[in-house]
This record gives sequence, structure tokens and C-alpha cells, in this order.
Amino acid sequence: MKRIIASGLVLLSVAYIAKAQQIVQKPSNDKITPDMTEVWDPEVRIVQPGIKDSDAPSDAIVLFNGTDVNKEWEDSKGEPTKWLIQDGALVCVKGSGIIKTKRKFGSCQLHIEWKTPSEVQGDSQGRGNSGVFLQEQYEVQVLDSYNNRTYRHGQAGSLYKQHAPLVNASRKPGEWQAYDIIYTAPVFGSDSITYLVPPKVTVFHNGVLIQNNVSLRGPTVYIGVPEYFVKKHGPGSLFLQDHGNPVAYRNIWIREL
Repeated sequence: MKRIIASGLVLLSVAYIAKAQQIVQKPSNDKITPDMTEVWDPEVRIVQPGIKDSDAPSDAIVLFNGTDVNKEWEDSKGEPTKWLIQDGALVCVKGSGIIKTKRKFGSCQLHIEWKTPSEVQGDSQGRGNSGVFLQEQYEVQVLDSYNNRTYRHGQAGSLYKQHAPLVNASRKPGEWQAYDIIYTAPVFGSDSITYLVPPKVTVFHNGVLIQNNVSLRGPTVYIGVPEYFVKKHGPGSLFLQDHGNPVAYRNIWIREL
């Protein structure tokens, strides 16, 4: 009896497998037409690119165009910033504190150009230091890293104290540099602490890929492990850091993703 049952099960298994193979079998070529793999709608949205790669495309929000800072920016208290406009650039004033956008953003594409002082003063972290904070939480380091040794995950283009840049693509002090940043905002679990999807960042520095879709452990902190301080957050302002150095910024635009 056991042999009969076993034989029956084997026959059923063989029949099931044969049936499954019939189901997943590819249709013959004479049944495939090109239109079966052609998707027409919805039509891809048109965005007019800038004349140059650094120019804002048609769907971008221009955050600073060289003239008006108070339209899009304010200080940490919501008051007009003390940062100065000089020769079309936004320059940090020591002791004035951060400058932040009035609008809040999540996932985005950000273009920002920056310049450290031509006259070199200090070394390591004390030389041309500032930072771009995404969603108020995650810092892409700005630093004069031209012939200036410091800890590798604190130099220009680092995700501060989390990821060193793949290469050092810094230009000389006093020369304009550019970051093109792709930022994917995190998704949190029900406990508001655990990431379902961590924040991810890609950075091009002067056209060179230096961060390749890296995942962050948590918000930027100077001391400690960042994941200990993770808390659920929604869209946030873009911050530019006052680190005591007269770093200049220009041509800032952002695309919401």
C-alpha cells in the first residue's frame, strides 16, 4: 500500500511539473508582435534643460540667482540672514549662524556652486569649512581640501563622518566648484526610529562621481554614532553651515523628485 501511495504521489508531482512548464512556456515567435512591449502612455513629461549643464532646467526651483537672498532664505530664527551678497555670490558671515531655505524638501536633485577663500588660513577642518545639509539632517561637507590633509570622511565631498569621497576632486582655493547631488529621503518604520529605507546620496564634485548612491546610518553628528539619534522626520529645509569661514555660494537650484 505504501508503495502504491508513493507511486501515486510521484505521478502527481510529474504531472504538476509538466503543467507548470506549460504555463510558463514562452509563446512562439509567431505570436509575439512589437507592440506587445511598447508602452505609449502616459507620455514622458518634457523638461527644458539649461543651455549649460549647470543652468537650472525648466522645472527647477531657483534658490539663489545672485541678487535676492531673502525671497528663499532665512536664518535659524526665521529672520533675514546676515550673510552678504558680494559679486553675485552669497557669502557666509562668521557668527551669523546657518542659513536655511524657507521651503522644505524631501528627495531632490540639487545643484550648488561654492568657493573657499583665495587666501589660505588654517589647516585641516579650520580651512574653508562649511556644509550643505539635506533635509536639515545629513551633511555633504564643504571644505578646502586642496593640499589640505584631514580625516578622510571629513574632507570635501564626504558625507560627514560616514562616507569618504571616492576621490578628491577639489580645485584650488578661490576657484569655483560645484556639487550635483541626488538625494533620496528615508522611509521609517512604525517605531519612527528604524529605517525601512535609509537615506541615500549620490554626489558629483566638479563633474566627478564621488559618492555612489551611499546609504546613511543616521543624521550627521560630530560626536557619537549617528544611528543612535535617528528620529522620524518629514521634509526639511536645506541648510548652509556657518563654520566661521567666509565660504561663498552661487547658482543654487533644486528639483523635487
